[in-house]
Amino acid sequence: METIKKYIGDFKLLLDRIECTDLRGGMINFPAAIGCACVLIRGLAGSGLKLMFIGNGGSAAICSHMATDFSKNGGIAAMAFNDASMLTCMGNDFGYEHVFAKPIELFAAKGDYLVAVSSSGQSRNILNAVAAARVKGCAVITLSGFKTDNPLRAMGDINFYVPVEHYGYVEVIHQYICHTIIDNLSVNINERYHG
Repeated sequence: METIKKYIGDFKLLLDRIECTDLRGGMINFPAAIGCACVLIRGLAGSGLKLMFIGNGGSAAICSHMATDFSKNGGIAAMAFNDASMLTCMGNDFGYEHVFAKPIELFAAKGDYLVAVSSSGQSRNILNAVAAARVKGCAVITLSGFKTDNPLRAMGDINFYVPVEHYGYVEVIHQYICHTIIDNLSVNINERYHG
């Protein structure tokens, strides 16, 4: 029972320790970073532009879930590059380190947004995809964890970082961050279109 209580208590502590930065590395408090993300993403509604999600493993599951929620509940054209046929094709033809960069080269348009999710912040395929998104003129939001100096943490217009080296904590808090954005975005979108 004490182990369970500690685990739950650790989540509470980590939620207060989420670190957010901008592209220049300037610190942003968590509510302000969520607000900035909402403003940026809200601008995609009805614009013909899209929100793209990338991640590996558990992060890929978060991406699939969030692409659905942002489309259905947020009124944002959203997609996750997790289709098995595409992943295996891109991995086979270009190498696994390019499984997300190549689809971004094919499908991204200037003004689109990329949400890059990586617990370690060091996955080569995620870093390559962010670079490809920048070449295409996309803005980037990152979600990472583990080491404080992970490279993904410095690559986004808005960066959310969870300061712990434990997949369970990082993945759940990444999901929490995404839901915080979509739940607040949905209120604003609904007011805008139905209010």
